[in-house]
Amino acid sequence: MDGKINYTFVTKMWQHAPPGGWYFVSLPKDMSKEIREHLKWQEEGWGRMKAIAQIGELQWDTAIWFDTKMETYLLPIKAEIRTKSNLEIDREFEMAIWV
Repeated sequence: MDGKINYTFVTKMWQHAPPGGWYFVSLPKDMSKEIREHLKWQEEGWGRMKAIAQIGELQWDTAIWFDTKMETYLLPIKAEIRTKSNLEIDREFEMAIWV
């Protein structure tokens, strides 16, 4: 990803307001702090920042949103991605993002 900064981390997926709520990954707080300090100028409305995400060999265009209550960026995980990556709530996996 030319011109983009890569971050790799181990995380767990969680669901907001189950059942039926959206699924997310929270970026580590120290990583979120670094991104916000250096790249906040790239944010669009509501703290949204374009990103590219990757889990295993699966890569997709997406965005991260800064959550002021949690003080971290959140990455939504669509059903298609959950299915293709065989993701489950609270199971650790490694992923990468480029911002």
